[in-house]
Amino acid sequence: MKRLSVLPQQCILLMTCLLIALEAVPIDIDKTKVKAEGHVEGEKVENPDTGLYYDEYLRQVIDVLETDKHFREKLQTADIEEIKSGKLSRELDLVSHHVRTRLDELKRQEVARLRMLIKAKMDSVQDTGIDHQALLKQFEHLNHQNPDTFEPKDLDMLIKAATSDLENYDKTRHEEFKKYEMMKEHERREYLKTLDEEKRKREESKFEEMKKKHGDHPKVHHPGSKDQLKEVWEEADGLDPNEFDPKTFFKLHDVNNDGFLDEQELEALFTKELEKVYDPKNEEDDMVEMEEERLRMREHVMNEVDINKDRLVTLEEFLRATEKKEFLEPDSWETLDQQQLFTEDELKEFENHISQQEDELRKKAEELQKQKEELQRQHDQLQAQKQEFQQVVKQMEQKKLQQGNPPAGPGGELKIQPPGEHKAGDAPQHPAGGDQPLPPGHIQEPAVRTDQVHP
Repeated sequence: MKRLSVLPQQCILLMTCLLIALEAVPIDIDKTKVKAEGHVEGEKVENPDTGLYYDEYLRQVIDVLETDKHFREKLQTADIEEIKSGKLSRELDLVSHHVRTRLDELKRQEVARLRMLIKAKMDSVQDTGIDHQALLKQFEHLNHQNPDTFEPKDLDMLIKAATSDLENYDKTRHEEFKKYEMMKEHERREYLKTLDEEKRKREESKFEEMKKKHGDHPKVHHPGSKDQLKEVWEEADGLDPNEFDPKTFFKLHDVNNDGFLDEQELEALFTKELEKVYDPKNEEDDMVEMEEERLRMREHVMNEVDINKDRLVTLEEFLRATEKKEFLEPDSWETLDQQQLFTEDELKEFENHISQQEDELRKKAEELQKQKEELQRQHDQLQAQKQEFQQVVKQMEQKKLQQGNPPAGPGGELKIQPPGEHKAGDAPQHPAGGDQPLPPGHIQEPAVRTDQVHP
Protein backbone atom coordinates (compact mmCIF):
# COMPACT_ATOMS: atom_id res chain seq x y z
CA MET A 1 0.00 0.00 0.00
CA LYS A 2 3.01 2.27 0.06
CA ARG A 3 2.61 2.91 -3.64
CA LEU A 4 -1.07 3.75 -3.08
CA SER A 5 -0.16 6.67 -0.85
CA VAL A 6 2.89 7.92 -2.74
CA LEU A 7 1.88 7.56 -6.37
CA PRO A 8 -0.87 10.22 -6.41
CA GLN A 9 1.61 12.76 -5.07
CA GLN A 10 3.85 12.06 -8.05
CA CYS A 11 1.22 12.07 -10.80
CA ILE A 12 1.72 14.68 -13.54
CA LEU A 13 -0.39 14.58 -16.65
CA LEU A 14 0.64 14.09 -20.23
CA MET A 15 -1.99 16.64 -21.16
CA THR A 16 -0.24 19.22 -18.99
CA CYS A 17 3.01 18.59 -20.81
CA LEU A 18 1.38 18.76 -24.23
CA LEU A 19 -0.70 21.85 -23.51
CA ILE A 20 1.80 24.11 -21.79
CA ALA A 21 5.18 22.31 -21.98
CA LEU A 22 6.20 23.70 -18.60
CA GLU A 23 8.15 22.17 -15.77
CA ALA A 24 6.40 20.73 -12.71
CA VAL A 25 7.02 21.85 -9.14
CA PRO A 26 9.12 19.47 -7.01
CA ILE A 27 6.77 17.28 -5.00
CA ASP A 28 8.58 17.71 -1.71
CA ILE A 29 7.70 21.41 -1.41
CA ASP A 30 4.83 22.51 0.83
CA LYS A 31 3.07 24.82 -1.62
CA THR A 32 0.96 26.47 1.06
CA LYS A 33 4.09 27.95 2.61
CA VAL A 34 6.27 28.73 -0.38
CA LYS A 35 5.89 32.29 -1.61
CA ALA A 36 6.25 33.43 -5.18
CA GLU A 37 9.86 32.54 -5.86
CA GLY A 38 10.62 32.48 -9.57
CA HIS A 39 12.69 29.69 -11.06
CA VAL A 40 16.20 30.48 -12.13
CA GLU A 41 16.22 30.97 -15.87
CA GLY A 42 17.29 27.81 -17.66
CA GLU A 43 16.95 25.74 -14.50
CA LYS A 44 15.74 22.19 -15.15
CA VAL A 45 13.29 20.81 -12.61
CA GLU A 46 12.76 17.08 -12.77
CA ASN A 47 9.16 16.07 -13.43
CA PRO A 48 7.51 13.66 -11.00
CA ASP A 49 6.68 10.15 -12.13
CA THR A 50 3.29 9.81 -13.80
CA GLY A 51 2.94 6.27 -12.49
CA LEU A 52 2.49 4.89 -16.02
CA TYR A 53 4.49 1.80 -16.94
CA TYR A 54 5.67 3.64 -20.07
CA ASP A 55 6.50 6.84 -18.16
CA GLU A 56 10.12 7.12 -19.33
CA TYR A 57 9.20 6.55 -22.97
CA LEU A 58 6.49 9.22 -22.66
CA ARG A 59 8.94 11.74 -21.19
CA GLN A 60 11.59 11.09 -23.81
CA VAL A 61 9.12 11.54 -26.67
CA ILE A 62 7.89 14.85 -25.22
CA ASP A 63 11.45 16.09 -24.64
CA VAL A 64 12.47 15.29 -28.22
CA LEU A 65 9.34 16.90 -29.70
CA GLU A 66 9.93 20.08 -27.71
CA THR A 67 13.33 20.50 -29.37
CA ASP A 68 11.52 21.18 -32.66
CA LYS A 69 10.52 24.85 -32.83
CA HIS A 70 7.51 24.28 -35.11
CA PHE A 71 6.05 21.49 -33.00
CA ARG A 72 6.68 23.38 -29.76
CA GLU A 73 4.65 26.31 -31.06
CA LYS A 74 1.82 23.94 -31.94
CA LEU A 75 1.93 22.45 -28.45
CA GLN A 76 1.56 25.84 -26.82
CA THR A 77 -1.41 26.89 -28.97
CA ALA A 78 -3.30 23.58 -29.24
CA ASP A 79 -6.42 23.00 -27.13
CA ILE A 80 -7.44 19.76 -25.51
CA GLU A 81 -9.85 18.75 -28.27
CA GLU A 82 -7.18 19.12 -30.95
CA ILE A 83 -4.89 16.88 -28.96
CA LYS A 84 -7.51 14.21 -28.27
CA SER A 85 -8.78 14.21 -31.87
CA GLY A 86 -5.33 13.42 -33.25
CA LYS A 87 -4.98 16.70 -35.13
CA LEU A 88 -1.78 17.51 -33.31
CA SER A 89 -0.28 14.15 -34.27
CA ARG A 90 -0.41 15.07 -37.95
CA GLU A 91 2.03 17.90 -37.26
CA LEU A 92 4.69 15.22 -36.78
CA ASP A 93 5.22 15.09 -40.55
CA LEU A 94 6.57 18.65 -40.42
CA VAL A 95 9.27 18.17 -37.80
CA SER A 96 12.96 18.00 -38.69
CA HIS A 97 14.70 14.87 -39.91
CA HIS A 98 16.89 14.83 -36.80
CA VAL A 99 13.83 14.76 -34.53
CA ARG A 100 12.20 11.94 -36.51
CA THR A 101 15.42 9.92 -36.39
CA ARG A 102 15.62 10.31 -32.63
CA LEU A 103 11.95 9.32 -32.23
CA ASP A 104 12.59 6.21 -34.37
CA GLU A 105 15.42 5.26 -32.04
CA LEU A 106 13.25 5.78 -28.94
CA LYS A 107 10.51 3.57 -30.36
CA ARG A 108 12.92 0.76 -31.19
CA GLN A 109 14.28 0.94 -27.62
CA GLU A 110 10.75 0.80 -26.20
CA VAL A 111 9.80 -2.19 -28.37
CA ALA A 112 12.99 -3.97 -27.28
CA ARG A 113 12.17 -3.22 -23.63
CA LEU A 114 8.65 -4.60 -23.98
CA ARG A 115 9.92 -7.74 -25.70
CA MET A 116 12.41 -8.28 -22.91
CA LEU A 117 9.64 -7.91 -20.31
CA ILE A 118 7.46 -10.37 -22.22
CA LYS A 119 10.27 -12.90 -22.46
CA ALA A 120 11.07 -12.56 -18.75
CA LYS A 121 7.42 -13.09 -17.90
CA MET A 122 7.13 -16.13 -20.15
CA ASP A 123 10.39 -17.60 -18.83
CA SER A 124 9.05 -17.30 -15.30
CA VAL A 125 6.26 -19.74 -16.17
CA GLN A 126 8.60 -21.90 -18.26
CA ASP A 127 6.71 -21.26 -21.47
CA THR A 128 8.23 -21.74 -24.93
CA GLY A 129 7.50 -20.62 -28.43
CA ILE A 130 6.84 -16.96 -27.56
CA ASP A 131 5.09 -14.91 -30.22
CA HIS A 132 6.39 -11.43 -29.42
CA GLN A 133 4.37 -9.81 -32.17
CA ALA A 134 1.11 -11.20 -30.78
CA LEU A 135 1.96 -10.28 -27.20
CA LEU A 136 2.90 -6.73 -28.15
CA LYS A 137 -0.74 -6.15 -29.06
CA GLN A 138 -1.54 -5.75 -25.38
CA PHE A 139 0.44 -2.49 -25.28
CA GLU A 140 -1.71 0.35 -26.57
CA HIS A 141 0.79 3.20 -26.40
CA LEU A 142 2.60 2.33 -29.64
CA ASN A 143 2.00 0.80 -33.06
CA HIS A 144 3.44 -2.71 -32.72
CA GLN A 145 2.93 -3.49 -36.42
CA ASN A 146 5.73 -1.07 -37.26
CA PRO A 147 8.44 -1.56 -34.62
CA ASP A 148 11.13 0.45 -36.42
CA THR A 149 9.83 3.96 -37.13
CA PHE A 150 7.88 6.54 -35.13
CA GLU A 151 4.87 7.69 -37.16
CA PRO A 152 1.95 10.07 -36.50
CA LYS A 153 -0.08 7.01 -35.47
CA ASP A 154 2.43 6.34 -32.68
CA LEU A 155 2.03 9.85 -31.28
CA ASP A 156 -1.74 9.59 -31.53
CA MET A 157 -1.74 6.24 -29.71
CA LEU A 158 0.63 7.54 -27.02
CA ILE A 159 -1.57 10.58 -26.34
CA LYS A 160 -4.80 8.56 -26.22
CA ALA A 161 -3.31 5.82 -24.03
CA ALA A 162 -1.86 8.29 -21.52
CA THR A 163 -5.05 10.36 -21.47
CA SER A 164 -7.22 7.29 -20.88
CA ASP A 165 -4.92 5.81 -18.25
CA LEU A 166 -4.70 9.05 -16.30
CA GLU A 167 -8.43 9.74 -16.53
CA ASN A 168 -9.07 6.28 -15.07
CA TYR A 169 -6.48 6.80 -12.38
CA ASP A 170 -8.94 8.01 -9.74
CA LYS A 171 -11.25 5.07 -10.38
CA THR A 172 -8.39 2.61 -10.05
CA ARG A 173 -7.23 4.34 -6.89
CA HIS A 174 -10.69 4.03 -5.32
CA GLU A 175 -10.72 0.30 -6.04
CA GLU A 176 -7.24 -0.20 -4.57
CA PHE A 177 -8.13 1.73 -1.43
CA LYS A 178 -11.32 -0.28 -1.02
CA LYS A 179 -9.28 -3.50 -1.19
CA TYR A 180 -6.92 -2.06 1.40
CA GLU A 181 -9.78 -1.37 3.81
CA MET A 182 -11.31 -4.81 3.27
CA MET A 183 -7.94 -6.46 3.89
CA LYS A 184 -7.63 -4.56 7.17
CA GLU A 185 -11.05 -5.79 8.30
CA HIS A 186 -10.34 -9.33 7.10
CA GLU A 187 -7.08 -9.50 9.07
CA ARG A 188 -8.79 -8.07 12.16
CA ARG A 189 -11.52 -10.72 12.04
CA GLU A 190 -9.01 -13.50 11.43
CA TYR A 191 -7.04 -12.35 14.45
CA LEU A 192 -10.17 -12.37 16.63
CA LYS A 193 -10.76 -16.01 15.68
CA THR A 194 -7.47 -16.96 17.33
CA LEU A 195 -8.51 -15.50 20.71
CA ASP A 196 -10.60 -16.95 23.48
CA GLU A 197 -13.93 -15.32 24.30
CA GLU A 198 -12.62 -13.04 27.04
CA LYS A 199 -9.71 -11.68 24.97
CA ARG A 200 -11.93 -11.30 21.94
CA LYS A 201 -14.33 -9.09 23.88
CA ARG A 202 -11.45 -6.91 25.06
CA GLU A 203 -10.12 -6.51 21.53
CA GLU A 204 -13.56 -5.64 20.13
CA SER A 205 -14.07 -3.10 22.90
CA LYS A 206 -10.66 -1.54 22.15
CA PHE A 207 -11.48 -1.40 18.45
CA GLU A 208 -14.75 0.45 19.05
CA GLU A 209 -13.01 2.84 21.43
CA MET A 210 -10.32 3.71 18.87
CA LYS A 211 -12.95 4.12 16.17
CA LYS A 212 -14.88 6.55 18.35
CA LYS A 213 -11.72 8.45 19.26
CA HIS A 214 -10.78 8.84 15.58
CA GLY A 215 -14.23 10.20 14.75
CA ASP A 216 -14.07 12.77 17.53
CA HIS A 217 -12.43 15.63 15.62
CA PRO A 218 -13.23 19.27 14.71
CA LYS A 219 -15.55 20.02 11.81
CA VAL A 220 -13.94 19.62 8.40
CA HIS A 221 -14.74 22.39 5.94
CA HIS A 222 -16.06 21.50 2.52
CA PRO A 223 -13.02 21.38 0.14
CA GLY A 224 -12.92 24.43 -2.13
CA SER A 225 -15.48 26.40 -0.13
CA LYS A 226 -14.92 29.95 1.06
CA ASP A 227 -14.56 28.84 4.68
CA GLN A 228 -11.94 26.26 3.73
CA LEU A 229 -9.91 28.67 1.60
CA LYS A 230 -10.16 31.45 4.20
CA GLU A 231 -8.74 29.07 6.79
CA VAL A 232 -5.70 28.47 4.54
CA TRP A 233 -5.46 32.24 3.92
CA GLU A 234 -5.38 32.94 7.66
CA GLU A 235 -3.49 29.99 9.20
CA ALA A 236 -1.12 28.91 6.43
CA ASP A 237 -0.56 32.21 4.66
CA GLY A 238 -0.75 34.38 7.79
CA LEU A 239 -3.12 36.95 6.24
CA ASP A 240 -6.11 38.84 7.64
CA PRO A 241 -9.27 36.75 7.05
CA ASN A 242 -11.30 39.95 6.60
CA GLU A 243 -9.18 40.81 3.56
CA PHE A 244 -9.64 37.50 1.76
CA ASP A 245 -9.45 37.99 -1.99
CA PRO A 246 -9.92 35.00 -4.40
CA LYS A 247 -7.71 36.46 -7.14
CA THR A 248 -4.85 37.12 -4.73
CA PHE A 249 -5.35 33.67 -3.20
CA PHE A 250 -5.06 32.04 -6.66
CA LYS A 251 -1.85 33.87 -7.53
CA LEU A 252 -0.37 33.12 -4.12
CA HIS A 253 -0.91 29.37 -4.48
CA ASP A 254 0.06 29.19 -8.15
CA VAL A 255 3.54 28.44 -6.84
CA ASN A 256 5.28 27.98 -10.19
CA ASN A 257 3.54 31.02 -11.73
CA ASP A 258 2.28 29.12 -14.77
CA GLY A 259 -1.25 30.52 -14.62
CA PHE A 260 -2.81 27.24 -13.42
CA LEU A 261 -3.54 25.41 -10.20
CA ASP A 262 -2.48 21.85 -10.94
CA GLU A 263 -3.46 18.80 -8.93
CA GLN A 264 -0.53 19.04 -6.55
CA GLU A 265 -1.12 22.70 -5.85
CA LEU A 266 -4.74 21.90 -5.05
CA GLU A 267 -3.87 18.97 -2.79
CA ALA A 268 -1.56 21.23 -0.78
CA LEU A 269 -4.56 23.41 0.11
CA PHE A 270 -6.19 20.63 2.17
CA THR A 271 -3.36 20.06 4.64
CA LYS A 272 -5.01 22.11 7.42
CA GLU A 273 -8.29 20.18 7.07
CA LEU A 274 -6.51 16.83 7.18
CA GLU A 275 -4.62 17.78 10.33
CA LYS A 276 -7.98 18.07 12.10
CA VAL A 277 -8.65 14.37 11.49
CA TYR A 278 -5.27 12.65 11.27
CA ASP A 279 -2.21 12.69 13.50
CA PRO A 280 0.68 10.28 12.74
CA LYS A 281 1.29 9.99 16.50
CA ASN A 282 -2.18 8.54 17.14
CA GLU A 283 -2.62 4.78 16.92
CA GLU A 284 -6.19 5.17 15.69
CA ASP A 285 -5.26 7.38 12.70
CA ASP A 286 -4.27 5.61 9.47
CA MET A 287 -1.97 7.69 7.24
CA VAL A 288 -3.02 5.72 4.16
CA GLU A 289 -6.56 6.88 4.82
CA MET A 290 -5.29 10.44 5.22
CA GLU A 291 -3.77 10.39 1.72
CA GLU A 292 -6.96 8.93 0.30
CA GLU A 293 -8.91 11.72 1.99
CA ARG A 294 -6.58 14.30 0.44
CA LEU A 295 -7.07 12.83 -3.03
CA ARG A 296 -10.84 12.66 -2.59
CA MET A 297 -10.82 16.37 -1.78
CA ARG A 298 -8.73 17.20 -4.84
CA GLU A 299 -10.93 15.05 -7.05
CA HIS A 300 -14.06 16.78 -5.74
CA VAL A 301 -12.71 20.28 -6.36
CA MET A 302 -11.52 19.33 -9.86
CA ASN A 303 -14.98 18.01 -10.72
CA GLU A 304 -16.60 21.22 -9.47
CA VAL A 305 -14.16 23.79 -10.85
CA ASP A 306 -12.32 22.32 -13.85
CA ILE A 307 -14.79 23.19 -16.62
CA ASN A 308 -12.86 21.91 -19.66
CA LYS A 309 -11.64 18.80 -17.81
CA ASP A 310 -7.97 19.30 -18.62
CA ARG A 311 -7.08 18.62 -14.95
CA LEU A 312 -5.87 22.21 -14.56
CA VAL A 313 -7.68 25.13 -12.90
CA THR A 314 -7.30 28.50 -14.60
CA LEU A 315 -7.85 31.82 -12.86
CA GLU A 316 -11.07 32.28 -14.82
CA GLU A 317 -12.38 28.87 -13.74
CA PHE A 318 -11.39 29.56 -10.14
CA LEU A 319 -13.10 32.95 -9.98
CA ARG A 320 -16.22 31.56 -11.62
CA ALA A 321 -16.41 28.86 -8.95
CA THR A 322 -16.28 31.50 -6.18
CA GLU A 323 -19.50 32.99 -7.56
CA LYS A 324 -21.49 29.80 -7.07
CA LYS A 325 -23.83 29.22 -4.14
CA GLU A 326 -21.86 26.10 -3.20
CA PHE A 327 -18.81 28.27 -2.55
CA LEU A 328 -20.62 30.35 0.07
CA GLU A 329 -23.07 27.78 1.46
CA PRO A 330 -21.56 24.33 0.90
CA ASP A 331 -22.92 21.02 2.08
CA SER A 332 -21.17 19.32 4.98
CA TRP A 333 -18.20 17.18 4.04
CA GLU A 334 -18.27 13.52 5.02
CA THR A 335 -14.85 12.13 5.92
CA LEU A 336 -13.94 8.52 5.28
CA ASP A 337 -14.80 7.47 8.84
CA GLN A 338 -18.38 8.63 8.23
CA GLN A 339 -18.86 6.48 5.14
CA GLN A 340 -19.50 2.80 4.54
CA LEU A 341 -16.65 1.85 2.25
CA PHE A 342 -17.83 -1.71 1.55
CA THR A 343 -20.71 -4.06 2.27
CA GLU A 344 -20.65 -7.42 4.00
CA ASP A 345 -21.31 -9.13 0.66
CA GLU A 346 -18.32 -7.35 -0.89
CA LEU A 347 -16.15 -8.35 2.04
CA LYS A 348 -17.29 -11.97 1.76
CA GLU A 349 -16.49 -12.02 -1.96
CA PHE A 350 -13.10 -10.49 -1.24
CA GLU A 351 -12.35 -13.12 1.40
CA ASN A 352 -13.37 -15.90 -0.98
CA HIS A 353 -10.95 -14.50 -3.54
CA ILE A 354 -8.19 -14.43 -0.92
CA SER A 355 -8.99 -18.02 0.04
CA GLN A 356 -8.69 -19.13 -3.58
CA GLN A 357 -5.35 -17.39 -3.91
CA GLU A 358 -4.11 -19.02 -0.70
CA ASP A 359 -5.19 -22.44 -2.00
CA GLU A 360 -3.32 -21.88 -5.24
CA LEU A 361 -0.22 -20.76 -3.38
CA ARG A 362 -0.48 -23.76 -1.07
CA LYS A 363 -0.70 -26.15 -4.01
CA LYS A 364 2.25 -24.49 -5.67
CA ALA A 365 4.23 -24.69 -2.44
CA GLU A 366 3.43 -28.40 -2.16
CA GLU A 367 4.56 -28.98 -5.75
CA LEU A 368 7.79 -27.11 -5.09
CA GLN A 369 8.33 -29.16 -1.94
CA LYS A 370 7.86 -32.38 -3.91
CA GLN A 371 10.32 -31.17 -6.53
CA LYS A 372 12.79 -30.31 -3.79
CA GLU A 373 12.43 -33.76 -2.22
CA GLU A 374 12.88 -35.45 -5.61
CA LEU A 375 16.01 -33.42 -6.30
CA GLN A 376 17.34 -34.32 -2.86
CA ARG A 377 16.62 -38.01 -3.53
CA GLN A 378 18.48 -37.86 -6.82
CA HIS A 379 21.36 -36.08 -5.11
CA ASP A 380 21.56 -38.74 -2.40
CA GLN A 381 21.46 -41.46 -5.04
CA LEU A 382 24.33 -39.87 -6.96
CA GLN A 383 26.32 -39.51 -3.75
CA ALA A 384 25.78 -43.19 -2.95
CA GLN A 385 26.90 -44.21 -6.45
CA LYS A 386 29.98 -42.02 -6.10
CA GLN A 387 30.91 -43.61 -2.77
CA GLU A 388 30.34 -47.09 -4.19
CA PHE A 389 32.59 -46.34 -7.15
CA GLN A 390 35.32 -44.97 -4.88
CA GLN A 391 35.13 -48.16 -2.74
CA VAL A 392 35.50 -50.39 -5.81
CA VAL A 393 38.55 -48.45 -6.97
CA LYS A 394 40.09 -48.76 -3.51
CA GLN A 395 39.51 -52.51 -3.43
CA MET A 396 41.10 -52.90 -6.87
CA GLU A 397 44.21 -50.99 -5.73
CA GLN A 398 44.56 -53.17 -2.64
CA LYS A 399 44.22 -56.33 -4.74
CA LYS A 400 46.99 -55.20 -7.08
CA LEU A 401 49.31 -54.61 -4.12
CA GLN A 402 48.62 -58.09 -2.73
CA GLN A 403 49.45 -59.68 -6.09
CA GLY A 404 52.77 -57.83 -6.29
CA ASN A 405 51.56 -55.51 -8.98
CA PRO A 406 51.94 -52.01 -7.73
CA PRO A 407 49.16 -49.59 -8.54
CA ALA A 408 49.57 -47.65 -11.70
CA GLY A 409 49.88 -43.89 -11.86
CA PRO A 410 47.72 -41.59 -13.92
CA GLY A 411 49.84 -42.25 -17.05
CA GLY A 412 50.07 -46.00 -16.54
CA GLU A 413 53.56 -45.87 -14.95
CA LEU A 414 54.33 -47.90 -11.84
CA LYS A 415 54.24 -45.98 -8.63
CA ILE A 416 56.53 -48.53 -6.74
CA GLN A 417 59.48 -50.41 -8.32
CA PRO A 418 59.81 -54.12 -7.33
CA PRO A 419 63.00 -54.98 -5.34
CA GLY A 420 66.15 -55.50 -7.45
CA GLU A 421 64.65 -53.93 -10.53
CA HIS A 422 65.85 -50.57 -11.77
CA LYS A 423 65.28 -48.79 -14.89
CA ALA A 424 68.24 -47.97 -17.01
CA GLY A 425 69.84 -44.81 -15.77
CA ASP A 426 68.08 -45.00 -12.39
CA ALA A 427 71.27 -45.97 -10.39
CA PRO A 428 74.53 -44.32 -11.48
CA GLN A 429 77.55 -46.67 -11.81
CA HIS A 430 80.63 -45.56 -9.91
CA PRO A 431 84.12 -46.61 -10.97
CA ALA A 432 86.22 -48.65 -8.55
CA GLY A 433 88.02 -46.50 -6.14
CA GLY A 434 85.53 -43.77 -6.52
CA ASP A 435 84.92 -41.46 -3.63
CA GLN A 436 81.15 -42.07 -3.47
CA PRO A 437 79.99 -43.23 0.02
CA LEU A 438 79.29 -46.97 0.52
CA PRO A 439 76.31 -48.53 2.20
CA PRO A 440 76.69 -49.13 5.97
CA GLY A 441 78.57 -52.40 6.91
CA HIS A 442 80.16 -52.76 3.51
CA ILE A 443 83.97 -53.18 3.50
CA GLN A 444 85.74 -52.20 0.42
CA GLU A 445 88.43 -54.66 -0.71
CA PRO A 446 91.71 -53.14 -1.80
CA ALA A 447 92.21 -52.98 -5.47
CA VAL A 448 94.62 -55.51 -6.95
CA ARG A 449 97.53 -54.00 -8.86
CA THR A 450 98.68 -56.08 -11.80
CA ASP A 451 102.19 -54.76 -11.72
CA GLN A 452 102.76 -56.27 -8.24
CA VAL A 453 101.60 -59.81 -9.00
CA HIS A 454 104.34 -62.47 -8.52
CA PRO A 455 104.32 -65.85 -10.10
